[in-house]
Amino acid sequence: MDTVESGTLTVPGARLYFEVRGTGPLLLLIPGGASDAEVFRDLADELASRHRVVTYDPRGISRSLLDEPLPEPLPEPWLDTQVDDAARLLAHLTRPGEPVRVFGSCSGGLTALELLVRGPQRLRLAVVHEPPAMGLLPDAARHAAFFDEVYAIFRREGVPAALDELRVIFSGRPAPPLPEVSDNSEFFLSHVMLPSTRSVPDVTALAAVADRIVLAGGQASRTHDVHRPVALLAQRLSRELAEFPGGHAGYATHPALFAAHLAAVLAGARPALG
Repeated sequence: MDTVESGTLTVPGARLYFEVRGTGPLLLLIPGGASDAEVFRDLADELASRHRVVTYDPRGISRSLLDEPLPEPLPEPWLDTQVDDAARLLAHLTRPGEPVRVFGSCSGGLTALELLVRGPQRLRLAVVHEPPAMGLLPDAARHAAFFDEVYAIFRREGVPAALDELRVIFSGRPAPPLPEVSDNSEFFLSHVMLPSTRSVPDVTALAAVADRIVLAGGQASRTHDVHRPVALLAQRLSRELAEFPGGHAGYATHPALFAAHLAAVLAGARPALG
């Protein structure tokens, strides 16, 4: 494992904790849901021999502290804030004109897509793994009602009951335990779940940069509801859907295989799953 350097970047309303390891072209890994930088630890270690890998805790998650509590429910510009944070982090860690590659999973994938749309001159490639853009789906209203009910259960019965209800989008299976510095489930349910699942990518804007997007899904999650948006987005953008090892969190459950697959994609290859 390469030496890990850590730091904190002050942004409007928060202080972002980040880590940097390795050398080479810069690769930003954007976590989703309740995850922090720790979820990418093993993946980043694998990739650090070929890339300068940056990981971070999104605002309000683990070590990225807020200046003051957020309102609830979160106001509409949730994605704007996430994109601005990622852009500020890249500006802090890169030289002007330095090419950047980004990998984002779950809600981090939404951030990666929008980061590319808003700064196409900065990003060379965005690999987007199962973003929860349920609003793209033909049955979007049903999914919106489902997440509203999960939120109501959270407020009425607490975190465990709400997380248990969320199993539906993973075909009834419990989410795998993931590496984390802190349990951010309450923050996720309070402030991330609803705005991220209601976020609808601008397909027209994405079409203009589609040659720099790799849309990816998990081999083990292809039958799950959480997989459906990325498959539909690939179809609408006329892009081939890349299949990665593992399920929705394959980067954490199969880090070595996932890293090899991601490295090949970043290098422009089309790896095959074994």
